[in-house]
Amino acid sequence: YGVDPREFSREFMKASRDILEEMDARGEFGSGSPVKPNEILAQAHERVKASDVVGSSTACMLLFDNEAHQIQFSNLGDSGIIVLRHIDSDVAGVLKRDRVVKREERKSDLRVSFVSQQQLKSFNHPFQFGWTGKENEADSSSSFKDASDLCNSSIHVRRGDIVILATDGLFDNVDVDEICSIVLKWEQANHFIDGGIEERERRWAKGEAREYREGHTVTDLAEELTMVAREKSLRDDIDS
Repeated sequence: YGVDPREFSREFMKASRDILEEMDARGEFGSGSPVKPNEILAQAHERVKASDVVGSSTACMLLFDNEAHQIQFSNLGDSGIIVLRHIDSDVAGVLKRDRVVKREERKSDLRVSFVSQQQLKSFNHPFQFGWTGKENEADSSSSFKDASDLCNSSIHVRRGDIVILATDGLFDNVDVDEICSIVLKWEQANHFIDGGIEERERRWAKGEAREYREGHTVTDLAEELTMVAREKSLRDDIDS
């Protein structure tokens, strides 16, 4: 059909970035009125349509509220987020505690704290933002949706939580347990949890944080997850 499937998603995210940069230049961050990701995505969608970029894309945007220690996110389709957290299994509820492996034998208490919900018309057929060159009539059977159909939510996060925002390219190919394993290896390789989470808490209390190293190595984690997802997507013996 002569449509580059990458162009719409790239222009959509570029428009979102431009809107955020314009808001920052106007001093709208921290002005008392919270920035809402669904409103950013709605404006970005209108800009892409005005530019007559034909195509479609799922979307997920996340903003961090530093004062409330919350992340606010909006997603449409099968892009989304997961939040990983080290738990204290002595006090954790049974839903999060590993009840199979004895505590002294466990390698980690890294658990999934939150998973966003997908929005699908049918299997492997996600809802999407899109543009065909003309406005579509409202049709509940269409996979094309707009900002009013976004799933909007906010969750509290804690220091040390790991938030992964990705498309179905990751989530359809790498199961959650393997994602946890990859993240744990990244933490261990960079000495973020040397001595366990109790020792990490003591380091934080003394002001010995390692945010600089985290900021410079997080791309390594992203690349590892991407590589594993790609390798699995090419295998015939895995249903993805």
